[in-house]
Amino acid sequence: MVKIAPSILSADFADLKNEIIKLDEAGADLIHIDVMDGNFVPNLTIGPAVVKAIRPYTKLLFDVHLMVKNPDDMIPWFANAGADIITVHAEVCPHLDKTLAAIHKLGKKAGVSLNPSTPESVLEYVLDNLDLILVMTVNPGFGGQEFMENQLSKIAKIREMIGSKPILLEVDGGINALSGAEAIAAGADILVAGTAVFSGGDYRSNIEALR
Repeated sequence: MVKIAPSILSADFADLKNEIIKLDEAGADLIHIDVMDGNFVPNLTIGPAVVKAIRPYTKLLFDVHLMVKNPDDMIPWFANAGADIITVHAEVCPHLDKTLAAIHKLGKKAGVSLNPSTPESVLEYVLDNLDLILVMTVNPGFGGQEFMENQLSKIAKIREMIGSKPILLEVDGGINALSGAEAIAAGADILVAGTAVFSGGDYRSNIEALR
């Protein structure tokens, strides 16, 4: 069954503790945490102190997506704060296999994210070191953007590359009931959704609609 990972970038930051509790009760499968540094992407969001502060309020996996220029420096911070999966961008990791090994050494699952313009071929030589692949279907930095249909072929190609390997395929950006269905048909396992989950306040109904 498809897994839904609400992105707390769309949550009420003034009531983040209760937002996490409500997402858990609404049937979310993971909590997606977008970390932006104002450098790799034009926005500044969540640091490890926030991750540590919300960690006690759910047992759901924390899916931490590092949209930062220096992930190697930050990986230990988020590992110690309570991340379960740490995903880095291929575009900023000159020694990607070494970065993934560092995540695993800290006892965490390792993921790689690809921007829309990044080809799936960059994954070829690190597949055996991956637990998750995250395909961005918008240019990262802000929520509420429109799903890029041209990424569906990339999702399908990555699904073929994965084959029988135990790697989860996640899609993030412009996800709603329609685009989510397209992403799943192309091979996705996990849908990251912000606006589609938080809009209207009925998180359970929104999550079920995405499923």
